[in-house]
Amino acid sequence: MEKNSVKAYMEYNEDKFTKRVIYKKGETTAFILNFLPGQQLPTHKHPGTEVYLYVVTGNGTIMIDGTESEVAEADLIHVNSEEEMAFKNSGNQPLSLYVVLSKIPGEQYAKNI
Repeated sequence: MEKNSVKAYMEYNEDKFTKRVIYKKGETTAFILNFLPGQQLPTHKHPGTEVYLYVVTGNGTIMIDGTESEVAEADLIHVNSEEEMAFKNSGNQPLSLYVVLSKIPGEQYAKNI
């Protein structure tokens, strides 16, 4: 067993969103994305993998194939490998997402930023 605290990975940066990898095990990775108000994740896909997101704290806007949806604390989101996604902290408080990729599409997806 390996136990971690999400709070230990909730690190915010004034310049850009942060990504903190918690687990990288075999084909799966789990990490926290942290956004201050106004920060955003650019549009991208996750080829060959399923993406599961949990809103730990805050509220924001997720864009899936160009359609916007509001998300808030405790929401769960699934994005498939064919869907194009982007995300923005459209709220006025810090926001953190817990993300699990069922398969790592490439090493750049499993690195801290």
